[in-house]
Amino acid sequence: MEFFSFTDPNVRMVTLGSMLLGASAALVGCFTFLRQRALVGDAIAHAVLPGVCIAFLVSGDKNPWVLLIGAVIAGWVSLIAMDFITNRSKLKTDTAIGAVLSVFFGFGILLLTAIQHSGAANQAGLDKFLFGKAASMNQQDIITFSSVACFLLLLIFAFFKAFKLVSFDPDFARVIGLPVRVLEFLLSTITVLAVATGIQAVGVVLMAALLITPAAAARFWTERIQVMMLLATFFGIASGFFGSYVSYVAPSMPTGPWIVMLLSAIALISILLAPRRGLLARTRLQRNNARKMRTENILKTFYALGESTTNWQQGFTTLALQEKRAFQPAKLKRGISHLRRKGLIERNKEGLFQLTPSGFTESQRVVRLHRLWELYLSERMNMAADHVHNTAEAIEHILTPEVEQALLEELGHPIQDPHQSIIPYQSKRK
Repeated sequence: MEFFSFTDPNVRMVTLGSMLLGASAALVGCFTFLRQRALVGDAIAHAVLPGVCIAFLVSGDKNPWVLLIGAVIAGWVSLIAMDFITNRSKLKTDTAIGAVLSVFFGFGILLLTAIQHSGAANQAGLDKFLFGKAASMNQQDIITFSSVACFLLLLIFAFFKAFKLVSFDPDFARVIGLPVRVLEFLLSTITVLAVATGIQAVGVVLMAALLITPAAAARFWTERIQVMMLLATFFGIASGFFGSYVSYVAPSMPTGPWIVMLLSAIALISILLAPRRGLLARTRLQRNNARKMRTENILKTFYALGESTTNWQQGFTTLALQEKRAFQPAKLKRGISHLRRKGLIERNKEGLFQLTPSGFTESQRVVRLHRLWELYLSERMNMAADHVHNTAEAIEHILTPEVEQALLEELGHPIQDPHQSIIPYQSKRK
């Protein structure tokens, strides 16, 4: 309750600063994520360390504005270095990123070590930029972060449509006359700014997580970039708030790493439980698709067995079905049970399985789609008749009624497939 009352000025500063940093980094990180430049963000995070150190050496002060300017300059130099290596040599992008990251970070460590051994009285706490020290934020830091966050928000709001187009399709943006290089410059600038401000909370080592993880987690929940940005911002704010809370109730726990841990937990939940793109949803969809294919193949097998005698009322044993098509016994049993529950198959007086009227109609539909697609491949794609079966087997389960109608109109409501088999249309079973 002491934390949630916010009576302690230090609690207010740390919590507000962490939330601002989380929100601004998450918002910018959405464009970094969509442009597939996550590793570039990591490289910038490590490259700003020498800029912070040089800014301190030049000014002799830990003024957040001065350190921010040094960090931004170093971040931009790292971007220029990566582009230069990529464009002027045969090295690939990942190699350039790794080289710049290691060289700049190593140089930053050397400068930091030199500063620590220089005996400067006000150098204490500068090493916190390595792993972050949100608890050391003061009112001046909050003013700096608030100003930067508002600037980033205004810039994104003003150029949102252009940023979105450049992130998804820069070639199209260039064709319609947008200044792509200028927009990419602005996107890179806001990325550097977000990284330079965020290192105060989580440090250069963990900054990439603060930049990319909220966007990656939000992407699992939506297909719209506006919703994605709102979710990512919420994740960044929530992680900053609760990271500060954990650090308050357990003083030995640092705020920055806990912010990253909470973001990682949010990402893990998103990966597992997101309704459409999560692993559980994908697993459920794959299982449903496999069951659909299996049951439709069983219905098609019933139709094929009855087609030889044009008597679709007769029953069959599971052995007869397996002889006609190579079903695994366990999967065949589950498929028949599912079809019986749906009322498409029933057991007759002799204990054999046979199609119900609705099952017969459904089997006709599956066979019709299969044979229509075979005919389309043969007549329109010029495929040999003996090469169309396997392709039709794969595609028949996803053809929609609209596609079926288009096939019928394209082929002129045909009667036979390439193998001279009758294409069944809806009729009563004999």
